[in-house]
Amino acid sequence: MPIRTCAVLAVEGTQAGGKTTLVHALAAHYRERGIHVECTGEPARVSPFMEEIVLHGKGTFDLTAELDLFAAQFTTAMRAARNHRLLITDKTPANVLAYARLVLDQDDPAVRETLHAMQTLCRAWMPHAYDAVVYCRDHFDQQSGGDRFRDKVLDLQGPVDHTVHEACAHAGVKILDLPTGLDTASRVRWVTDRVSDLGLLIP
Repeated sequence: MPIRTCAVLAVEGTQAGGKTTLVHALAAHYRERGIHVECTGEPARVSPFMEEIVLHGKGTFDLTAELDLFAAQFTTAMRAARNHRLLITDKTPANVLAYARLVLDQDDPAVRETLHAMQTLCRAWMPHAYDAVVYCRDHFDQQSGGDRFRDKVLDLQGPVDHTVHEACAHAGVKILDLPTGLDTASRVRWVTDRVSDLGLLIP
């Protein structure tokens, strides 16, 4: 198993793709069946750097904020996996790498070198840390609900979709491309069928 003795499934995609809803629906499904499962939220929601930028309007996305978020994607998953049989994560480090490529100035040598290091770490770690990545292709209305974190990147939904998928593929993880247009229950059935086919939860 990738992170010690825990199977790890990630849910990825662009913003407003239904990732968080799917993470919690999958966790509920497995709990109802007696699987000791944990799920993670989005580290960006609890990042002090992102809070300053998004909620208080202080500064813009910079290398410090992105690197802090990148590190949090690793530690959040590793800590959550302890003593569980299954972990379902909301996003992966490749997601942060993809966003960083879109929002940072790559003409800056420090940015360029750091992004290269981030890519190298994704390729080195992610194939060993994630059994599979479920990729959500749907683009739902991202302006509903007044989500200020989402509002900050409204214009990136399309570019992020391509860039995140590319980053995951380049990292060498197994990608399960979720069919579009499914309701939550159908999404759960599709994913759990794939998990079963992969034999991730065999006793």
